[in-house]
Amino acid sequence: MKKLILLILVLAVAGWAYLHFTSQPTPVVKPVETFSAERYMGTWYSVLRLPHRFERNLSNVTAEYKLNRNGSIHVVNRGYNQKKGEWSTATATAKAVPGMNAGFRVTFFWPFSGGYYVAELGSNYEYAVVVSDSKDYFWLLSRTPRPSQGLIDEVTARAYAWGYNIEQFERVEHGPINN
Repeated sequence: MKKLILLILVLAVAGWAYLHFTSQPTPVVKPVETFSAERYMGTWYSVLRLPHRFERNLSNVTAEYKLNRNGSIHVVNRGYNQKKGEWSTATATAKAVPGMNAGFRVTFFWPFSGGYYVAELGSNYEYAVVVSDSKDYFWLLSRTPRPSQGLIDEVTARAYAWGYNIEQFERVEHGPINN
């Protein structure tokens, strides 16, 4: 019986590994062609997003990226949970997708990873639009917590053209923490 369970486990892991490592990324929007990882590093403020359980009730959300020596990126996402009255932090590692200048596989919990694609980028890296492999994920990131309403409107219009349900978009609050 133990051998059967071990065999099933080995086959399951092998199947997952085959699908994970041989499947091609399928970004909703083609990533930008010109991308400098070094310029992308630093702190970004989440401004606009689709709702997800892992960001529920979070305000003052930031993502900080640091380039590792091996070329991967250390990710720290942080936000304040209004209901719990405490900060929530999640760390991950992002690895470049071969053949994509602005495409990454991000792992918060091994062995699971997700697509992270920079679909739009300000000429001075002042904002970025991040999408994934499905229309369930969308973020507008900015170097400042409050970019112009004009930028938000332009990005929202493009998201609509890309097929996103913009009625579901949430603005991320940035401001004082009320305790």
